[in-house]
Amino acid sequence: RCFPNYCEHGGECSQSWNSFYCNCTNTGYKGATCHYPIYEQSCEAYKHRGNTSAFYNIDSDGSGPLGPFLVYCNMTDTTWTIIQHNNTNLTRVKSANRENPHTVFFKYSASLDQLQATINHAEHCEQELAYHCKKSRLLDKPDGTPLSWWIGRTNETQTYWGGSLPTVQKCACGLEGSCIDSQHYCNCDADRDEWTNDTGFLSYKEHLPVTEIVITDTDRPNSEAAYQLGPLLCRGDRTFWNSASFNTETSYLHFPTFHGELSADVSFFFKTSASSGVFLENLGIQDFIRIELYSPSEVIFSFDVGNGPSEVTVQSLTALNDNQWHYVKAERNIKEASLQVDHLPQRSHAAPPDGHIRLQLNSQLFVGGTASRQKGFLGCIRSLQLNGMALDLEERARITPGVEPGCPGHCSSYGNLCHNGGKCREKYSGFSCDCTFSAFAGPFCKKGKHVSAYFGTGTSVTYNFQEYYTLAKNSSSPASSFYADMTLNREAITFAFRTTRTPSLLLYVSSFYKEYLSVILTRNGDLQIRYKLDSHQDPDVFNINIKTMADGQLQHVKINREEEILFVEVNQNERMKFILSSGTEFNAIKSLTLGKILENSDVDEETMKANSQGFIGCLSSVQFNHIAPLKAALHHISSAPVIVKGRFTESNCGTLTGADSTSSETTHSFADHSGPIDEGQPLANAIRSDSAIIGGVIAVVIFILLCITAIAIRIYKKKGIYSKNEAKGSENEDSAESALKSELSMQNTANENQKEYFF
Repeated sequence: RCFPNYCEHGGECSQSWNSFYCNCTNTGYKGATCHYPIYEQSCEAYKHRGNTSAFYNIDSDGSGPLGPFLVYCNMTDTTWTIIQHNNTNLTRVKSANRENPHTVFFKYSASLDQLQATINHAEHCEQELAYHCKKSRLLDKPDGTPLSWWIGRTNETQTYWGGSLPTVQKCACGLEGSCIDSQHYCNCDADRDEWTNDTGFLSYKEHLPVTEIVITDTDRPNSEAAYQLGPLLCRGDRTFWNSASFNTETSYLHFPTFHGELSADVSFFFKTSASSGVFLENLGIQDFIRIELYSPSEVIFSFDVGNGPSEVTVQSLTALNDNQWHYVKAERNIKEASLQVDHLPQRSHAAPPDGHIRLQLNSQLFVGGTASRQKGFLGCIRSLQLNGMALDLEERARITPGVEPGCPGHCSSYGNLCHNGGKCREKYSGFSCDCTFSAFAGPFCKKGKHVSAYFGTGTSVTYNFQEYYTLAKNSSSPASSFYADMTLNREAITFAFRTTRTPSLLLYVSSFYKEYLSVILTRNGDLQIRYKLDSHQDPDVFNINIKTMADGQLQHVKINREEEILFVEVNQNERMKFILSSGTEFNAIKSLTLGKILENSDVDEETMKANSQGFIGCLSSVQFNHIAPLKAALHHISSAPVIVKGRFTESNCGTLTGADSTSSETTHSFADHSGPIDEGQPLANAIRSDSAIIGGVIAVVIFILLCITAIAIRIYKKKGIYSKNEAKGSENEDSAESALKSELSMQNTANENQKEYFF
């Protein structure tokens, strides 16, 4: 049963009397024949599962023959895939000539085939190449014979350098007309007896990555060079958002015949408001394969390999024609057929033990319809892949009537990835999270990408919700009509802080009607929330006295009010519920203040005591409903209605002293105790009658320690001889690289100082 071996991707085959089994452990694949990959094809796919920047295995050809490999995914607004090689250091070169060139080869963390698949998927790739030179030329003369060159994955010699184009034998300065010698196309070709460089990004995808560099002009007196090659950087994934919109039931796209005789997998995303329609179909003389939306909540994968038609069905409890993206994955091999929709349980159907096993198709592959032009699909299909190969739906849609390239409306499905008040914004290919009104940053406005600031003595940040309107404009109308849009029945407040000072005012929200909310630290370090929602009553006061919160540690606070019910959460584990008696509406809110209140305010005595010092420390991730006052003050000061007074600097909330190291004001470490220290009286009778016994014990301990120390010193001296010799080579190597970097840095500084500017 295991001959031939139908287990793919290195899966181990074992057999019984009537069947075989595949062990897919450590292959990176799964399924009955180890056919389907367990890793995503790109960093873009990981990002839109909500993953953050980290190392990931990617399988760039899906279920194809290439295996997975490790990359670093940098999840910024644009997703970058970073692939390292074995030599990213700055390397010095001397004594190289045509007869004895300096040649260096670069080995990447992936094979050239894997790299090519990744580059083909990407929207853009680049690699920085720096060539530092002192009397070391790249060309012997303009348009002349190259003296140094590099080779890419096509194994062709390339004589253009970073920042230039493949069709010209130049460096970046040659294209820009900014070389230090206008008679040459590269800075290094000026052949000067001082360090200069030609540095830039190579971005022609067909030539990347760089696999070899050859240098031949460093054997003359005072001639030397140094090179440094960065990692391969690739941005985006052209296939992940590749989509087509089918506007009529008779429209379809056609592609060459799908060949998946023994193993076939099909995956794609769809969204529709129609109740049924065929996603794709491919026919043979008798065999066929078809995937369709059979009803609003039912997807069917049907096929025939000569044993009669078979079906695998997945039913959803909710409608699938809700105009949101849904994921479909179908696989058929000689052991079984399976179908999965979104995160619903996978359904499978075993193949007959002694039936036909080859799927033989010969017609065109129809996408979005059928050969009979019946039961066509209305809606969008995206990221269609067959056996790991992506079909370019957009290219074919541009020349097909009734089908349009692209598909809008990604936020309805992916908007939930925008956290902490971030707003989903549509793009042609995908979406982005607008974090302008969020206290957080990053591609998804997620926790951990917080905005933090250090507050010094007297610092005040005030966010004005609206300008003051004179009530006399309409004296016959109730005052609340002027501020109806600023009356709140609920608030959602989150922030974090770090301080050792008490009492402190953390947050204050004022009203035009003398209502307010203040959050303070009392003198003993308790968190206190004071709500005054009725100007004729005293404020409701709620104490959270779990522990002192002025201990220099980062404290996280959430405050949520739903009318008269108040929920408070501290450090994600302490949760409390309180009931307000002063009212349910916060009328005509005026402003939010962090730090110190500078305007005249009618507040209670405890709030005034806290305000006398304001707040000294670090505030982070402050959010009041949809308002992020810290972010507005730090990043949108020119456009946001925010006023900043006093010393206010962006910080990571690490330490107070680190927040503003240039300040002349004395600050205390968070480890310091800020309260008064009780100086106790000297202990009487400290030396007791058992002091002699204690002294004897101490003497014995000291003697033992001296013996151990003597033995350790003897061993260390012997070992030091060997370790010194062993480390000598690596120290010389490190010091050589450091010396070169220092020399280049000094030369660059000198060159900058010597520049002349003509106007």
